Amino acid sequence: MMFDPKPTRYPFPKYTDQHYLVVKKDNGLVFDENYPYIDRSRAFRFKQFWVRLLLRLIVFPLAVVRLGLRVRGKKILKQNKELLQKGVVSCANHVHMWDYISVMKAISPRRPNILAWARNLRGENAFLIRMTGGIPIPEGDPSATLAFVRAVQGQLARGGWLHVCAEGSMWEYYAPIRPFKSGVGFFAVLCEKPVLPMAFSYRKPNWIRRVIFRQTACLTLTIGEPIFFDPSLPNSERIEDLTRRCHAAVCRLAGIDPEKNPYPPIFENNERVDDYGPLE
Repeated sequence: MMFDPKPTRYPFPKYTDQHYLVVKKDNGLVFDENYPYIDRSRAFRFKQFWVRLLLRLIVFPLAVVRLGLRVRGKKILKQNKELLQKGVVSCANHVHMWDYISVMKAISPRRPNILAWARNLRGENAFLIRMTGGIPIPEGDPSATLAFVRAVQGQLARGGWLHVCAEGSMWEYYAPIRPFKSGVGFFAVLCEKPVLPMAFSYRKPNWIRRVIFRQTACLTLTIGEPIFFDPSLPNSERIEDLTRRCHAAVCRLAGIDPEKNPYPPIFENNERVDDYGPLE
C-alpha cells in the first residue's frame, strides 16, 4: 500500500484540472500562429545549452536532496532505446513544482519538451520553463492551435521527446491520479508514437526531513513499459482508448488499483473534487 501524505495546506480547487498557484507577472507574450512553439534558432539553442548544463551540474543533484528523489525502471529506457529515439510521448501525474525536473533527470541525456500552461510562459518563471523545453498551449485561437500542433508534430517526427502533464494542473503531493486530458493520446495517435507512462508516488520522510526541512513526502518516479495505440480500432476511438490505458498504467505504477482510484480516467468539465477519500 502506497504512502498517502494527505496534504492539508494546499488549497485544492473544485475541479480536477484547475490551477491554484497564482501567477503574478504577465510579460504580454502573444501565442498566435507566428509564435515559434519549437524555436530552432541559434540564439535560442545557445541560451538553452547553458541552462541545461546548469541543470545537470546543480539542479539535478539538488532535486535528489530536496525531494529525496528515487527513480525506478530506468532499465526500460535502455531496453527501448531504439524505439524511444524515434520519438515518444511521456505522461505522469503532476504533483510538485520540480516533478518535470525529476523527469528530465531520469531520462537524461534526452532533452524533452513539455506542454505548458500558457499563463506560466507569461509569468515569473517563463524563462526557465521555456529554456527547459516548455511549449505554451494556445487558447481560443484556431490558427494558433494549428501552428502549435504542427510544431509538436514536427518535433516528434524528428525523434523528439514530448512530456505531458496529463492531469492538466499541478496539485502538490496529491495521491489519487486525477482524470487525464486527451492530449497525451491525441499526439501519440496523430504522430504514431508510443506513450511512456511514468508515475510519482510517495515515501514517508524520516524525522530529519519532517522536522528540519518540513518535507511532506519523498518522491519516487517509476517508469513503465511503452504503450501503443490500437490500430484495429476506428480512428474516432483510438485517442480515448489510449488515454484510458495510459491513466490505468500511471495508477498501477503509483501503486494504485485503477478500479479503486477515486477518479475516472477521462476529464469531463463537471468533474469535481468532492471527496478525498483513502486509497485502498
